[in-house]
Amino acid sequence: MNNPAERGLGRLRRQGTTAMLKIQTLLFARNSMTLSEQHRAEVIASRVRLVAWMFAVLTPSWILVDAFTYSWPLWGYLAALRLVTAGFFALIVVWSDETRDIRKARFMLWALMLIPMAFFMISNPIMAQFEMHGIAQAVSMGYIFLPFVMMAGLSIFPITAAEGLGYALPVMIVTAALPLVVDNLILVPFNSYFGALWLLGLIGVVATFAGMSQLHFMAQLVKQSSHDPLTQVYNRRAGIDLLASHFDLAKRGQFSLALAFIDLDHFKQINDNYGHEEGDNALREAAERIRCTLRGTDLVVRWGGEEFVVIMPNTSHENAIIPMTRLLERGLGARPDEKQLTASIGVAERLADECDDYRKLIDIADQRMYMAKSQGRCRIVAEGNREVTVDAQAFHQPEPLAEVL
Repeated sequence: MNNPAERGLGRLRRQGTTAMLKIQTLLFARNSMTLSEQHRAEVIASRVRLVAWMFAVLTPSWILVDAFTYSWPLWGYLAALRLVTAGFFALIVVWSDETRDIRKARFMLWALMLIPMAFFMISNPIMAQFEMHGIAQAVSMGYIFLPFVMMAGLSIFPITAAEGLGYALPVMIVTAALPLVVDNLILVPFNSYFGALWLLGLIGVVATFAGMSQLHFMAQLVKQSSHDPLTQVYNRRAGIDLLASHFDLAKRGQFSLALAFIDLDHFKQINDNYGHEEGDNALREAAERIRCTLRGTDLVVRWGGEEFVVIMPNTSHENAIIPMTRLLERGLGARPDEKQLTASIGVAERLADECDDYRKLIDIADQRMYMAKSQGRCRIVAEGNREVTVDAQAFHQPEPLAEVL
């Protein structure tokens, strides 16, 4: 197999890249087509519906407290405002549904934040027109503290740092600006106006960190359930989900979508002659070389045994052949006998092969892979059964992984 120093260098680079990706995931939103983002969208949407349902019930229930606490017509104004607000919360429950689109989930969360923000902007100027004492003044604090409740509520959603800032900043601006334009409006019973804003911002930071913690934990769970433990590429179940999502997106936008079916040549001989440990090492090496040959937007799936599937969004048939040819030229690693590990590859593309279903795309690539294997191995079979061959005998050793990386 490869030199241990080369493997160590490759491992360090992979660890560095993985660490950077984890940081980017927590700071900024990533590709919406990843499984982690799709699962995050489902979680956000479900929690938005739950919170909206709770407030649709609790908001009008507080009318009884207002009627007992405040005099007419103040409690009447607040009752009408509460009924309208509850109606908007109910609309979110009815309108929203389960979604795997992170953009839609973000919009749902924005709508959820907008409703209590509007309630705060309308209710507090109304209450500022009336004098309050005793229990009425104490109950009014619940209206004044609403921005703090909204900010703390962000902690139940798995959000990035950028999203936390995007949701918290409007709350900060409205809370800071409203007392400046409305007479007799007290932000909160703090000695310092800026001290109240500082506390509000601090709650927003803590809530955002809590959301980021949820996001990190959720991403780890999704990775464990969607990745093959041996090769650390996507497993078949996750690969089918990703392929179906990308195929639907390409079909709606009339984009190209290429797929390569890769089968390692004579892999069974490695297990039979050298043991399964050597076979596992060969699979790990091959998976890493496939991954390093592709773009960051391409997806590698361990389909089963020694079979891999590569999903290449926005890639034409000809452009899909280029990285597959480069893969065979560089080699997929060394066998235990120091010979090059080769593969038979079938390539299919949604538009060129006129596929209306992702299953058909898989079947065509699979058939071409078997055709490549039957016609001599270490080759690619593409559209129209066209062959692209690579002379494996010309390589005494595969290109070192450190060079590939």
